[in-house]
Amino acid sequence: MKKIRIGLIGFGYIGKAHACAVRDIPLYYDVGDFAAEITHVCTSRPETASKAASVLGAVPVTDFRQITENPDIDVVDIASPNDKHLPQLLSAMANGKHIYCDKPLCANEREASQVAEALKSYRGISQMTLQFRYFPATMRAKQLIEEGRIGEVLEFHGSFPHSGSVDPKAPLKWKLSGAAGGGVVADLGSHIFDLLHYLLGDFDSLSAATRILYSQRPSAEDPSRMVKVDAEDDMVTLIRLKNGALGTVCASKIATGTEDGITFTIHGTRGALMLKAMDLDRLYFYDNTAPGAPLGGVRGWTAIDCGQRYDKPAVFPASKAVIGWVRGHIHCYYSFLRAVANGTPAPAPLEEGVYIQNLLAKVKESAAKGCWIEL
Repeated sequence: MKKIRIGLIGFGYIGKAHACAVRDIPLYYDVGDFAAEITHVCTSRPETASKAASVLGAVPVTDFRQITENPDIDVVDIASPNDKHLPQLLSAMANGKHIYCDKPLCANEREASQVAEALKSYRGISQMTLQFRYFPATMRAKQLIEEGRIGEVLEFHGSFPHSGSVDPKAPLKWKLSGAAGGGVVADLGSHIFDLLHYLLGDFDSLSAATRILYSQRPSAEDPSRMVKVDAEDDMVTLIRLKNGALGTVCASKIATGTEDGITFTIHGTRGALMLKAMDLDRLYFYDNTAPGAPLGGVRGWTAIDCGQRYDKPAVFPASKAVIGWVRGHIHCYYSFLRAVANGTPAPAPLEEGVYIQNLLAKVKESAAKGCWIEL
């Protein structure tokens, strides 16, 4: 059995999601040829590193180089804030580590260009954490598109609404800081842009608008002090595909009444697909070739029960069980570790991260200039 030793950098919200995925893979998949273990965990402070290590049964460190330069570690898992990614990526690449990196790739397109340059000589296996690709519903959508079931794409719409920044008292943590690589374009836009790019292919051009809801927010360190907000809370983008089809992509942290409702609708000459908000169990398919007479015939939306119908070696839970957010992370990480074990390319390597990072930069450029941007 191949042993894969992982060093985890960051143990906040996403770091815990990654750790959960690694520890649960043996329960969800009948895997006998590899086993993964988080052997080291790095956070910025000794007390948080020790706490994380006690949870994971790992060695605590506070310098990421103790992971990226450690010869006993096979995989570097980067789950730190966006503006910390670049030196961690470059060090891991220079030391020939396999890399699992949370989205977005880094803080901006200038940093992405440095990663792109380093990729020319990098020979490791890498993958971005883009877990929405890894639900049966979205994977089935990809299959139906590739099979030609919806024909040529005519129009599409994707959105990722959230309401976490509606409250003016919400503190300015790093995800709300442009200087730290935050803002809704990077945080949620990266997911919905990637999902539509995964399904539809390269975009041709775009025109975007963004908005900062409140000019100031309470400091995360000292809530009594107000600080300037430099990252957008809302984004609307009009996109043109290579075939001329138009679509909209929206991401918001000020969509009152929403939770975590990623959704899309794709209309084609032969049919359409729809993922409803907060309903990752089903993909909706409209067959435009079905007879519409008499009295409507059998034409209409079909709810495909995708549930947890992953291919083997997935064995748990039951295929009909309700799916959740963490399950996408588990299959995303499994797909990466399977690639590492087999020595094959992973499904969404760092090159995909470079593409999305540059796309996000074009969105911000368009919003600043108020014009269409060619891609």
